[in-house]
Amino acid sequence: MKDLAVQDAAEHEAIDVVENFVAAQEWSYDRQGETELAVQAPGQWCDFSLYFAWNQELAALHFTCAFDMRVPADKRAPVSELLAQVNERLWLGHFGLWRDESLPMFRHVLLFKDTDGPSFSQIADLVDTALAECDRFYPAFQYVIWGGKSAAEAVDLSLVDTVGEA
Repeated sequence: MKDLAVQDAAEHEAIDVVENFVAAQEWSYDRQGETELAVQAPGQWCDFSLYFAWNQELAALHFTCAFDMRVPADKRAPVSELLAQVNERLWLGHFGLWRDESLPMFRHVLLFKDTDGPSFSQIADLVDTALAECDRFYPAFQYVIWGGKSAAEAVDLSLVDTVGEA
């Protein structure tokens, strides 16, 4: 078992690695204590709110990437169906709905038991994957929430590959 000084160092270093990655991207962020970091990151369709929290007991980094969109109460059922269909297409992480704020978000946890914690490249991969998936499915959420489309239609429309530029 690690002594407390080593545990405290690992706790601080995990969020330090995340902070170094975010600073290198020149994104705005707020260090919320020793174990949490809130970030604003640009996406293709909107800015995303990233949140990182380190849990030393689990040696885990919890990560969320929230959309800048609210789900009206009358759209929660179709958005829940959309979440199920979108999650079937993911290899890493999952989408969920933050009920208190009605925000769609991408979530993932990385485990680091018996390691020195996250590396810069692991954080880069996590964030790149999350932003890519959020950009990929952002239109599907828009189609369901504002376009009145079914979950199946929204996923089909959002996954159409465009060719060229308009």
